[in-house]
Amino acid sequence: MNRHRFVATREDSLLLIIDVQTAMLKAIAGGEEIVQHSKQLIQAAAMLMVPILITEQYRKGLGGTHPAVLKHIESPRIFPKEHFSACLEKDFVPTVRSLGKQKIVVAGIETHVCVLQTCLDLLHAGFEVHLAADAAGSRRGENRDLAISQLRQAGAVISSAEIVIFEWAKRANTDEFRKILPIVK
Repeated sequence: MNRHRFVATREDSLLLIIDVQTAMLKAIAGGEEIVQHSKQLIQAAAMLMVPILITEQYRKGLGGTHPAVLKHIESPRIFPKEHFSACLEKDFVPTVRSLGKQKIVVAGIETHVCVLQTCLDLLHAGFEVHLAADAAGSRRGENRDLAISQLRQAGAVISSAEIVIFEWAKRANTDEFRKILPIVK
């Protein structure tokens, strides 16, 4: 059966973690929760064979991706960028297309800058964007909320880490589900 397009099926999903960098997190409202929810998504994606792509904004000035985010990725694919929208980097969209996934599950910071611009450009490029809103943040809550509202208006699916993980899992009472359950508890 074909599922509703709002369901992030693991077969069609790519997890994109945008700029969850140590230096940036210090200024982000709810930074610890963003790391926690990003980590949950990463653990589930790794377990369910969902490809993971990470961006880093100007690493020289902002440092690398937070170690807790990288911890559960065996061979992280890190895409360096200087544009706010990763899609404006020469090889980013071709890299995403090469992974063969239509649904891009997004987490990261800052919601109203890099996350917003990347998601809008991904939508424009024909991808379906699923924002894990509890894994996205900004320095100021009102900017985060406005960006989420704008993404909803643009056609993105506004979701959460747990919703996506259960969509990826699809079924209870399996060995796979029993391995995933501790991630969300």
